[in-house]
Amino acid sequence: MTGHAPAKRPNQLFRNLNSKIASIPMILVAVGIFLGGSLWTVVYSFTNSKLLPRATFVGFDQYERLWASSRWIISIQNLAIYGILSLIFSLVIGFVLAALMDQKIRFENTFRTIFLYPFALSFIVTGLVWQWILNPEFGVQGIVRSLGWTSFQFDPLYDASIVIYGILIAGLWQGTGLVMCLMLAGLRGIDEDIWKAARVDGIPMWKTYIFIVIPMMRPVFITTLVIIASGIVKVYDLVVAQTSGGPGNASEVPAKYVYDYMFQAQNLGQGFAASTMMLLTVAIIVIPWAYLEFGGKKRG
Repeated sequence: MTGHAPAKRPNQLFRNLNSKIASIPMILVAVGIFLGGSLWTVVYSFTNSKLLPRATFVGFDQYERLWASSRWIISIQNLAIYGILSLIFSLVIGFVLAALMDQKIRFENTFRTIFLYPFALSFIVTGLVWQWILNPEFGVQGIVRSLGWTSFQFDPLYDASIVIYGILIAGLWQGTGLVMCLMLAGLRGIDEDIWKAARVDGIPMWKTYIFIVIPMMRPVFITTLVIIASGIVKVYDLVVAQTSGGPGNASEVPAKYVYDYMFQAQNLGQGFAASTMMLLTVAIIVIPWAYLEFGGKKRG
């Protein structure tokens, strides 16, 4: 009996050929619009473009002017404060809420919907809602004072030294629900036998979470970090709706700086330089994520 020669495996290039052909338009759009537009922005950030783009190159003049601007420095400081606190509180609050929801509580679907509902709102709506809540006349401060505590003061949106924290409150209210759902999905993916083994060994629940569960949820944490960080870098709507960058420039953020210079000050070169710095920030976030997600897998 003669044996049949083993079937030759198709070349890697021709596997799932139909799906690859179907994705060609999307790839062309991504390359043409995103990469092409990004490259165009970087190139023209070295010009003195004003109302319209013009290829008169001035070297790093726009970047020198950018980093000499107190308004840009304030926006970077605000983004750093907002970003660091948003990352920490979003992850901590989201994980704690997910851990509580994972206890098979009653009306879980109702609570999950309530926590996730703010994420369905636009940042403009969220900003306007929290502008009203934090208004000193008829918001939290006004309500507490009407109850008899006339010396109570809580007006973060009108205090230049703490205005960024008022914006942070609104951002956490909107985004924490999404983080909770991502963490809950990760927790539901943990094998039940791990929990049983931890209980048999007498390991306290908090140690189980910290030393066993959280390390197993590394991919979920990395993905969540990237989602939060990308939202932080481009935060704009929330600031405009709540404070319009005020008082003065106290709540200025990079995205608003870019918009104002490109469409109001009619200084495209300066706006391009600022947006290039934002693009660099996004790359600093995305490249390590891609390396951790895909580079490690290839080595394994």
